[in-house]
Amino acid sequence: QLQLVESGGGLVQPGGSLRLSCAASGRDLDYYAIGWFRQAPGKEREVVSASSFSGSSISYLDAVKGRFTISRDNTRNTMYLQMNSLKPEDTAVYYCAADHSLELILQGYEYLEGRGQGTLVTVSS
Repeated sequence: QLQLVESGGGLVQPGGSLRLSCAASGRDLDYYAIGWFRQAPGKEREVVSASSFSGSSISYLDAVKGRFTISRDNTRNTMYLQMNSLKPEDTAVYYCAADHSLELILQGYEYLEGRGQGTLVTVSS
């Protein structure tokens, strides 16, 4: 069974950076598409970024393009979300996820094979 655990959230000032990590266990991430979601207070969860297992297909939410980067290190069985130039509107709980289907990731969080518990990112001065 694929299990995912996020880390790296916290409080950061506007314009700052954070790197979220998501460690996988139980399965090798090599053959999984991966994704990051976020849910801000009072809003629906949204896909921030997703990547095919090969990395040949990567997508980003328009609001984070040019600022966020999704990546993975298969030797560590870990995925990452590098977040730069953070804005107050990036404040949310961030979740990692993985599934054999990139299309399922892009459709939503609820039915994915692996889902993390979430880590809070607060962007505030």
